[in-house]
Amino acid sequence: MRYLLLCLFCLMPGLASALVFDEHSRSLPLGQAIYVFEDVRGDASIDDVASPALQGSFRLHDKPVLNAGYSRSVFWLRLDLEYQPQEAQGARNWLLELSYPPLDHIELYLSDAEGRFQLAQRTGDALPFDSRQIKQNNYLFELNLQPEQVQRLYLRLESQGSIQAPLTLWAPNAYLEDQPGRIYVLGIIYGVLLVMLVYNLFIFLSVRDTSYLYYILYIASFGLYQVSVNGAGIEYFWPNSPWWANAATPFLIGSAALFGCQFARSFLHTSEHSPWVDRGLMLLMGGGALVMILALTISYATALRLATYLALGFTVLIFSAGILAWLRGMRVARYFIFAWTAFLAGGIVNTLMVLGYLPNVFLTMYASQIGSALEVGLLSLALADRINAMKEERTRILQDAGRKLEALNQELADSNRFKDEFLATVTHELRTPMNGVIGSLELMQTVKMDVELEQYQKTAAASARDMMRMVNDILALTELQAGKLYPRRETFSLRGLFDGLRAQYAPRAEDKGLTFTLELDDSLPDTLEGDAAKLAQALGYLLDNAIKFTNEGRVTLQVGPGGHIGNNLPLSVLVSDTGIGFELSDSHLYQRFHQLDGSMTRKYGGLGIGLAICRHLVDLLGGALEHESVPGVGSRFRLDVPLTLPPQQPASAMARPLRRTGTVLQRQAQQCTVLIVEDNAINQLVTRGMLLKLGYRVRTADNGAEALELLRQESVDAVLLDCQMPVMDGFATCRALRALPGCADVPVLAITAHSHSGDRERCLAAGMSDYLAKPVKFDELRVLLHDWVLCRPASASIIPDSV
Repeated sequence: MRYLLLCLFCLMPGLASALVFDEHSRSLPLGQAIYVFEDVRGDASIDDVASPALQGSFRLHDKPVLNAGYSRSVFWLRLDLEYQPQEAQGARNWLLELSYPPLDHIELYLSDAEGRFQLAQRTGDALPFDSRQIKQNNYLFELNLQPEQVQRLYLRLESQGSIQAPLTLWAPNAYLEDQPGRIYVLGIIYGVLLVMLVYNLFIFLSVRDTSYLYYILYIASFGLYQVSVNGAGIEYFWPNSPWWANAATPFLIGSAALFGCQFARSFLHTSEHSPWVDRGLMLLMGGGALVMILALTISYATALRLATYLALGFTVLIFSAGILAWLRGMRVARYFIFAWTAFLAGGIVNTLMVLGYLPNVFLTMYASQIGSALEVGLLSLALADRINAMKEERTRILQDAGRKLEALNQELADSNRFKDEFLATVTHELRTPMNGVIGSLELMQTVKMDVELEQYQKTAAASARDMMRMVNDILALTELQAGKLYPRRETFSLRGLFDGLRAQYAPRAEDKGLTFTLELDDSLPDTLEGDAAKLAQALGYLLDNAIKFTNEGRVTLQVGPGGHIGNNLPLSVLVSDTGIGFELSDSHLYQRFHQLDGSMTRKYGGLGIGLAICRHLVDLLGGALEHESVPGVGSRFRLDVPLTLPPQQPASAMARPLRRTGTVLQRQAQQCTVLIVEDNAINQLVTRGMLLKLGYRVRTADNGAEALELLRQESVDAVLLDCQMPVMDGFATCRALRALPGCADVPVLAITAHSHSGDRERCLAAGMSDYLAKPVKFDELRVLLHDWVLCRPASASIIPDSV
């Protein structure tokens, strides 16, 4: 019943002269409990106002919030409070909140012990922020109320701007609990503004579209205006500058109008389709600049009134510009209209509240902030839509050029691919006739020749080897660039590898009068795991260049450890010489077909691809290649490649040989028949000649089908099988051969022109026993047949290796 009486009292303030409440009250709106006296001249003192003569001039306010609009009068508010706790308690503190930060001057008067009213607190945004009793953006006054006593207080309000007085009495705990809601709302609004500002700033820095720049300046101006009118400006940014706290509001309104109009002109292209609207926007821009100047030079009241009317005109004209642009078919204008509709609605509501036509409640107080947050988000969508429209237009313009460029790029890619395929095909096809040339020259060594003919044979053999080396280099380069090579992991002898390099290159160095030195660190283990073939090939190119470009002095090959971590053993190899040296940057040195001297009169020959292949091989092995050189002094190349120590294997595994080697011959060559499967007549003739020189009986077949037919009729001791043949290639032939009765264990030795690709693994996977690359050399063929044919009994059952 008591609460019902309290509610009736609040609705009908004439029933009592004091607002009665108890300890359970949390917040009480005071708009309809205050008495208001308008001091038109503004010269009344507290004694005059509190005197009985003027008490009759106070009128009970009948609205939730006092809203006097723009007024030069001083307003006195009288409020009577009576604290009647339901349970016996002492005095209690309450908070009186006036939630309108733009007020210039506020004075609170309380009665003393003698009943006279004294100034208790003076504040306002015309004073420094430290003048506030409680440091908040709204004005808070602490009241100590005695129970069962009516306490009267007076508030004096004076401002050059709009006078609003949303008063609320709070219990301290209720006020603290209510603050997060307000903070969240303002945080969301300011967060949207800040995020959109940063987002559009990054877009401007990316696309350099001036529309984004004007929009960024507009967001910054309007955001700072919101900060100013909400009291956050004087609280955080300019607490000791009361003059700027007042001047900032009209100044920032003018700035927002200036940049907002320019943004609309740039975004909607009003000069192209709406000249009169464009002139109106330019006029408003001038008005905005004028308000900015007046805000700093004339009175705050005049500047603020001009800024308010400017804001109304700005929102109406901007909205009209968007409507006209939409009617003229601009797609981006739709988001623009939606955005300014939200802003216009919020701005009109807030302006009508400031002018006194709408009550001051939470929605009307923050209407412009809410509308501006929606407007900023929608305008960002409009800018994004504009970028999409520009992209579509640019795509249409560049579509034909893009198709032509794509066709040209495809032609270029096809040209490069055809070139690499041509080089690979040519080098592969050259191997077949070169096999016949080199094989015939090696066969010539087995017959008696006079001195002159022997010299011719040696010259031809050396030239054939040089030719074959260039063919191998070109094939290696094309396969490296095509990504057809990959590193292998196999166990090898480190000292055997470098002894082989010394045996190969030391005679060439000595023929030129050079000293060839191999320095191998004794601490290095001999057995390692890695790709020995590619490592030897890379070092071969370095040694070949060192010997080629050195006329006197020495060539040194130094091998040492690059460190030792667990089972990893980085190997460091230095190839140094005392040759001519060079001056060339890294970017040119390892280019293919690039030479220090590319003229027709150059002294040193070669294709200019050795270092390019070396760099590719080192990269394939996961190593590094560095160089240093001084012209006239010499060069030094350092190759670092990671190797590993082989895992410990059981004795039985270590004793298993890769081939069926032995020191005791089980058979003689004359007892063995070898089948040659080769489609090329020259290669077939050369290989047959080598086998006959070695003493073997020979059978021949021109393709895989003939070979299978022959094997069905008679048995052989070994098969030399070419991988590339018509009718049936070597891989299919081997698989079919293994299925024949009695052929499961016959040694099948592959012969192919691909020496660098993965044919070795393909051969072994197809069931072949071993691998021999063209050109077939007499000694290599002899050793291979010795291991696989002669060193095994005729009835031995040997399963081909798959390693």
